[in-house]
Amino acid sequence: MINYPKVTLEIATEHGLKKEEYKKIQHILGRDPNYVELGVYSVMWSEHCSYKSSIKMLKTLPRSGDRLLVEAGEENAGLIDIGDGKAVAFKIESHNHPSAIEPYQGAATGVGGIMRDIFTMGARPLVSMNSLRFGSLENSRNRFLLEHVVEGIADYGNCLGIPTLGGEVVIEDSYAGNPLINAYSLGIVDTNHIASAIAKGTGNPVYIVGSKTGRDGIHGATFASVELTAESESRKSNVQVGDPFKEKLLLEASLELCKKSWLVGIQDMGAAGITCSSSEMSAKGECGITIDINKVPRREPNMNAYELLLSESQERMLVVIEKGFDKELKEIFEKWDLDCTQIGNVNDTGMIKVYEDGELICDVPSETLVLGGGAPQYDMPVSEPVYLDKANQFDIHNLEEITEYNKSLVTLLSSPNITSKRWVYNQYDSTVRTNTVQAPGGDAGVIRIKDSQKALAMSTDCNGRFVYLNPRLGGQIAVAEAARNVVCAGGEPMAITNCLNFGNPEDPEVYWQFKEAVTGMGEACRSFNTPVTGGNVSFYNESTESAVYPTPVIGMVGLLDDVAQSTTMEFKDSGDFIVSIGSINGSLGGSEYLKTIHKRIEGPIPPLNLEFEMRVQDICLEAIKSGLVKSAHDLSDGGLGVNIAESVIKSKSGLGAKINFARKLRNDELLFGECQSVIIVSIAEKHLIDLVTIAQQYDVPTQTIGRVIDEPKLVINDLINIDRDSLEDAYHNSFEKIME
Repeated sequence: MINYPKVTLEIATEHGLKKEEYKKIQHILGRDPNYVELGVYSVMWSEHCSYKSSIKMLKTLPRSGDRLLVEAGEENAGLIDIGDGKAVAFKIESHNHPSAIEPYQGAATGVGGIMRDIFTMGARPLVSMNSLRFGSLENSRNRFLLEHVVEGIADYGNCLGIPTLGGEVVIEDSYAGNPLINAYSLGIVDTNHIASAIAKGTGNPVYIVGSKTGRDGIHGATFASVELTAESESRKSNVQVGDPFKEKLLLEASLELCKKSWLVGIQDMGAAGITCSSSEMSAKGECGITIDINKVPRREPNMNAYELLLSESQERMLVVIEKGFDKELKEIFEKWDLDCTQIGNVNDTGMIKVYEDGELICDVPSETLVLGGGAPQYDMPVSEPVYLDKANQFDIHNLEEITEYNKSLVTLLSSPNITSKRWVYNQYDSTVRTNTVQAPGGDAGVIRIKDSQKALAMSTDCNGRFVYLNPRLGGQIAVAEAARNVVCAGGEPMAITNCLNFGNPEDPEVYWQFKEAVTGMGEACRSFNTPVTGGNVSFYNESTESAVYPTPVIGMVGLLDDVAQSTTMEFKDSGDFIVSIGSINGSLGGSEYLKTIHKRIEGPIPPLNLEFEMRVQDICLEAIKSGLVKSAHDLSDGGLGVNIAESVIKSKSGLGAKINFARKLRNDELLFGECQSVIIVSIAEKHLIDLVTIAQQYDVPTQTIGRVIDEPKLVINDLINIDRDSLEDAYHNSFEKIME
């Protein structure tokens, strides 16, 4: 018998529980919890697992739609019907704190965890993406973090044989003490083989399959629910250790299992390990689970029930099957050389009962542990941040106009947030499995669906600077730009997943940012009919210096009815017209130009009319489907100058562009101002009238602003005249030089 410490309020507080929460546990149990039970509640009621500070706001988001097969939060990942008996499972999640102190394993296990969320649905993962944010790369620590995060992502994903199709790499000072590592995965499943994270059927056996359990990751969920401090480096034991080769075996075994009629339910052991999977599966099935903890396979000696229940060791699943199929289950996992051990049974009491050495050491109602069940739900205090007024006083009349526009364009193309990230993407295998249509570096990734004419477009997007300056509008813009990127690639936006990265929710100003950003996201999702399928909330992203920019990352998925619709940003043929869809009305507030050239981060940011944005996207998509559009690229970071330069840089050798565009704007606004609801397309001259006709039907202005030319240079009015070699050198080589 293990001699566990006696539980006191002080010990409960050390576990991250508040006094009121400890009292609630006492009330639920009708007694004091023992040490093991306290550990179980502490991880399940942590911010990371329970969403206790965010669940009420998350419920305001649109979480159902015609294509959705499950509502947000019902399963491990979102599920969208794409017809032909197939569905898409996709999700994005954070692994921020682990990556801050152990970047390689933190990032690698982030990839592994999100993959398991996909294949526990019965879906084969097809694609990875990621959204990565770091502090200034002039700092050696930030370069170290970026280098090893990318290495961890690459090693894990490449070993699994899953292509990585891009995402974001953003550099801002606010992420210096707390980088953001958001991992995204998408897979395809036959709708008749969808698996569920559920336990039911009294007496049905409960198995743990995959890897053995170790001490890595114990209290990882709790660690993710506190701020990073100088002492965080000593908590490396809270970071899991991944084995991608084991995950590959588990993936194949799980997909084989998901096709069996006798499978009841399966769930990944991510945050909080056995505790989370057993409580969530049993709560969903309105039953209980009895576990003999001594039967759990372990890779370290002398592990007790507390450690085994809370371990977040990787590459493990909890599986419930119908009685009488034990032999068939073991045959599958023996074939793939994986552990497969019965550790318990489903019970009809609604309780999680854990026995150690024959003694009942945990006896708690599963419903009281899970999100939306008995876990606390808080209405957090809010207060509009004091910085907002001062940060939104930008007046262009007080900004000196820099007239060296060639130099400014080169500087922007060299800046970390705009320059090519091929140093990152080249470490990822983006073409394995031969489904890739658009690899990293474009507006969106595109992958074909085998045995079908269809394809999927996907993007991750968020401008944290915009959200910082105007959280509600910034939340809307994050959704709008993610959708716009998918449309530019030829896809019709279907749904989103999100990863909401914010500071300490107990700070009223931080929570005001969160509440406003979620409200803006919801407004945009309803406008675009792109419901939220699920995702992740990551609070406490702050260091001793400050909180990160509020960063609600959007993962958008769109459908191409025909892979031939796939559209890229590069210009194709000399003589083509370059046309703007929407109104170019650039603003320098919150822009990359204002930050990079003038070292100022000030708003107001560009406005957004959601209804107009939708019409712009509809025009572009209709024109693409009609075969009119040769290239499409949305106007965003760096404004018109960067937009056209990127399309030139990526086009075949020898092409350039000549723009002649008159607007009542200052020259720096015209060239580098950023605005919403604008897509720049190139078309053959003969199709101009067709595009204009479509736009008139939607009551959206278009303007022919230039032509693709058979000279390797970029000319914009009489302001910019620069050879293509200079553009390419700035764009392609700057990140490598930074990381040398």
